[in-house]
Order: sequence, then C-alpha cells, then structure tokens
Amino acid sequence: MAIIDVTISQLSESVAEATLLNWKKKPGDAVVEDEILFEIETDKVVFDVPSPSAGVLFEILVGDGGTVVANQVLARIDTEGKITSPKSEPIIQEPLSAVTQPAEPQGNGGIAMPAAAKLLIETGLKASQVKGTGREGRITKGDVIAAIASGAEPVTTAAPPQPKLRPVEAHLESPLMTERPEQRVPMTRLRARIAERLLQSQATNAILTTFNEVNMHAVIDLRNRYKVTFEKEHGVKLGFVSFFVKAAVHALRKYPVLNASVDGKDIIYHGYFDIGIAVSSPRGLVVPILRNADQMSIADIERKISDFSIKAKLGNLSLEELTGGTFSISNGGVFGSMLSTPIINPPQSAILGIHATTERAVVENGQIVIRPMNYLAMSYDHRIIDGREAVLGLSAIKDALEDPARLLLDL
Repeated sequence: MAIIDVTISQLSESVAEATLLNWKKKPGDAVVEDEILFEIETDKVVFDVPSPSAGVLFEILVGDGGTVVANQVLARIDTEGKITSPKSEPIIQEPLSAVTQPAEPQGNGGIAMPAAAKLLIETGLKASQVKGTGREGRITKGDVIAAIASGAEPVTTAAPPQPKLRPVEAHLESPLMTERPEQRVPMTRLRARIAERLLQSQATNAILTTFNEVNMHAVIDLRNRYKVTFEKEHGVKLGFVSFFVKAAVHALRKYPVLNASVDGKDIIYHGYFDIGIAVSSPRGLVVPILRNADQMSIADIERKISDFSIKAKLGNLSLEELTGGTFSISNGGVFGSMLSTPIINPPQSAILGIHATTERAVVENGQIVIRPMNYLAMSYDHRIIDGREAVLGLSAIKDALEDPARLLLDL
C-alpha cells in the first residue's frame, strides 16, 4: 500500500485559513489524477482542489465545513488501492456525477478532462463544441472557458442544471411570510470578509463622493460604428466598460493622487495602473484586477473582463486575480442603478461608480434635447485627496468619454 497526502498550497500570504466546503468523494471511492476532490473557500475566492494522484480515497481527515490552513494534510490516497464489494460481487458503475462524468467524444474526438467535464455539464455545452488543445486532443478546462468566451451556446433544449442555492442566498417562500418564522445561518467566509472590508473602509477613510453626468452619445456612436468589425477582428464583443477603464487611466495620469494609497502617515504614489473591476458572483461581489491597464488595448480589456465574468460565475477566479489594485470601477448600471455612492476598496483611495445610461432631457445651447446620459460618482479618501483633484479627475473622465479622441491625443 502506497499512501500519499492530500494538502492545499494555494493560500496566499494574506490568507491565514480557509473553509473546506464539501467533499466530492467519500472514503473507499476510486479517484483519478486531477479529478476534483473538494472545494475550498477563502475570504477572497472559491476554488477546486484536484486529486494529486490516481488511486482510492483512503481517509478523510477534515470534514465539510472544517477550517484548514496551507499545507495541512486533509486526506490520504492509496495509490495502489483497489475497490472490492463486501460480497465480492462485480461493482455496478453508478451514473457519474457532474464532477466526474467525462464529456462524450464528439466532433474532433476530444475527451474532456475531469475539471473540463464538470464545466461542460454546468454550462450545458457539448464536447463537440470545444476544440481540445491537451495531449492527444484532450479537452482542458481552459479550452471550455475559451469556447464560452467565443460565444458557444448549449445545443440541448433542456435547461442546464441550476446550482443549488446556499442557505444564506435562498429567498423565503410565501408560506414563511404568513407564519413569520426566522432562520439563522452563518455568513460564508467570503461574505464575512466583504462585510469586514466595508466596515474597515467606512471606519478608516474620510469618504466623500462627487458626482457628474456624461453624454454617452460619442461612445455609443463609436461602438455602433465598429462593433461588428471589432468582434470579427478580435473575437470578442465591444462593450462599454473598456471605455470607462481607458478614461479612468487617462484621468489618473493627470491626477496621480487618485491612484495613490495611504500607509500610516505616508502617501504611496503608484507608478502603475491596476484597475479593479467589480463583478457580481453567486457568492458575493468580487473585484478582479486589470493589471497594467494603461498598457492594454480596448480588445485586451474586453477579453479580460469577459474572462473575469465567466470565472466569477463559475467560482474560478484565482487569488492572484483578486489581489492588489490601485483604483476600482463599480458598474451598478448593469442592474439598472441610476445613482449610488460606491465604497472605497482599501487600501485604495478612490473608486468610480458608473450607472445606467438612459435618455434624458438636457439643455444644449439653450435648447432642450434628448441625450443618452450616465451619472458618474467618484468616492475618494479626503485625507489625501482634496475636492479639487476629485472633481477635476471626474471631469477628465467625463471629457474623455464625451470626446474619445482625447484618449488618442492625450489631452
């Protein structure tokens, strides 16, 4: 018998511990290499932990809901183990779960790896829709993500399996409204961390918010003119957030204190532009980072945002993608928000809130006209950012969006 330990090593220095959400296998089950064994939730992200080797799950040392730390032994696998039934009868193969069921080899003949098979079932895609780039044409998880980003749609008419809502996310049914019961459930580690950071931001920053409005006609016209050509050329749809990212970087160059952070009694001016993009996920709001956004093209930004959205939906964002950032953008407009005051994401000192673009009556040259307007909000830490820099910075964003040529001319 050859026993190996199952541990986790993905925790970063800033994450002391995590929660083991649930096991996908039980002792005595056969496992294959890279098959998902369990899920781990940190205060930043949820990720799958694969089996380090093929064999039999010999022992589980930490159960569902247990607290774990990096390099802790969580289970043991017998790499030479064999499963035999108590009565020495042939084992009946039960239907494989969504975690282990391999996608059928169709089209190019590719066979899905376990993690890819899970993703195929969750999204409703078929193996025939995905081009495998792994050894001997095997389909990897990255291949499935690439297919989703390219616009692949489920081919089945049946609705894809819906994820079960965690108790904390479930809505009360109508009978509960009449019976007036109460339900107490613990916060997930991610939700507790979000709450902690929001309170930290309110308690440590002198938060003030300034507002402005922007006429989105120029951006909408530019997008409508080139969106078809853009998608053919770059393989990704042209959205609006990339314009806001470019406009924000443009303003941060002009007013570097908006891109700075506070460390004790020091102000740290960052010579790079790592822009956090707030994304909604089933487990809460997450803020993945566009690193060196000033060096990214519009197409690069759109690809990355699309990738972030898919990963957030599937819970596959990595710790590295969620760490850092010098400035953030929150888009409440996707939910129809007209106006809000975004909360700063520590240790950053400013955040831009963008909202729904709607047609409104405005006055231009003494005439009332209809224009697609968007209200902008910038919350900032008044300890280091004066109203002048905040107002002028938001005005710079407005000017860049109303006249995108400024971005090319650096005006």
